[in-house]
Parts: sequence; C-alpha cells; structure tokens
Amino acid sequence: MVVDWLHVWPTVLAAFLASIVEFVEALTVVLAVGAVRGWKSALSGAGAAIAVLLVIVGLFGPLLTRIPLQDVQLVVGGLLLLFGLRWLRKAILRAAGVIPLHDEVAVYARETGTLQSTGLASGPWDPVALATAFKITMLEGLEVVFIVIAVGAGGMGLLVPASIGATAALVLVVILGIVLHRPLSMVPENTLKFSVGVLLAAFGTFWVGEGIGLTWPGADWSILGLMFGFFLVAAVAVPLCRRCASAHLSVALRQASR
Repeated sequence: MVVDWLHVWPTVLAAFLASIVEFVEALTVVLAVGAVRGWKSALSGAGAAIAVLLVIVGLFGPLLTRIPLQDVQLVVGGLLLLFGLRWLRKAILRAAGVIPLHDEVAVYARETGTLQSTGLASGPWDPVALATAFKITMLEGLEVVFIVIAVGAGGMGLLVPASIGATAALVLVVILGIVLHRPLSMVPENTLKFSVGVLLAAFGTFWVGEGIGLTWPGADWSILGLMFGFFLVAAVAVPLCRRCASAHLSVALRQASR
C-alpha cells in the first residue's frame, strides 16, 4: 500500500506529540526505579511492557481493516474527541492556575521515596522493580496504543504513519533518558498536552464527520481549520477560567475575613 506522505503529516504529528507526553511520564518512574532498585530489573520490566504493547498493536491494528471504514471512523472518532477534550480541559485549567502543573521532578522524588521504603530483593531479579516499571510503561503505553490505533483508523494506510510518529517519540525519549539520566522536567508538558488536546479533538471531530457522511471542505486539509477552531476556543478559555478562579478566591477571602 502506497502512503501519501504529503497528506499524512497531521497523523504523524498527533501520534508523535501525544506519545511524547505519555513516554515522558513513564520514563520518570522507570528512572526512579533504576536509580533506587537497579537498572536490570527496571529496564527488563519496561522492555517486557513494550513487547506486550507491540503485540497488541500488531493484533488489533489489522483487525480494524475488516470493519467498515465509516463505522470505525464514527466510533473511534467519538472516543478520540472525548480523549482530546479531556486533555484539553486539564491543560486549560493548568494554564489558568486552577489546578497545579504536572511536576516530573516531584513525581520522581515521590516514586524514589516509595521505592526506598521497600526492602531490596536478595536475588538477581527485583520483583518490585520489575512490577513497577512494567506497570507504568504498560499504563502509559496503552494510551499511546489507543492514540495510534485511533488516529490510524481514520483512513486506509494511516496506521503506519501513526506508528512511525509514536516510535519516533519513543526513540527520542529513550535517548534523552540515557543521556540525561534524570526526569525530563524541561519538557513543557502542559504546552504539549494543550497542543495534543487540540490535535486529538480536531481529528476526532473530523472522523465523526466522516463517519456520519459529512463532506468536509478541502477534505483532509479541513483538519487544519478544526485545529485552529479548537485552539482559538481553548486560548479564550484560559483567561476566562483564570478570571473566574480569581473571583471565587476573592469571594472566599472576603467570607473568611468576616
């Protein structure tokens, strides 16, 4: 099957950015496990989870081609839209200061403290390290698998570009982890989630429209218009949420001072 790379770049970009967010969160915990419990068990647990995830993609990705494309677009598009809106909502609230930003350094410190409180294994393998690394890689990786399959289900030949985007994200995060050996706190995680939320919401809306038989103006290029629309709404929502939060805080302070 020939892939039209000129038109699949949004698929690659969406899978790449979404995967980076999930892989960075997994890397933070794996680094904590390796630093405290040993790298052999930590890397083995993470590697085993990646192998399971690859099997899942290999099994379920091709199965989607047996389902009518319109049905896949409608169902997967709806899920992708909800998934993207969830990320976008959290990113808006964090940007507005309503909920705290995600801090990879704090997560690393918390995981390190938890792992240190558990006694070290006497044998060559550490069950705690294996299980912890496997669990976090599996949990974050399942979200990546969902995104890859969902983004790739939107049309014929899109699964390969989506997989390439996710694989590139994995390779980049692994390289940075090896080089830096510490949490990637310099990655603007909320900005990434904001961007990914916009991308996934746009893709989800596009696939739902395709699934119900809507003809989009400009075909695939209308995704850019949807991205701009979601970005504009989210950008307006940030100061509105900040203003509402400040108003609620002022009311609470006035009531507390009475």
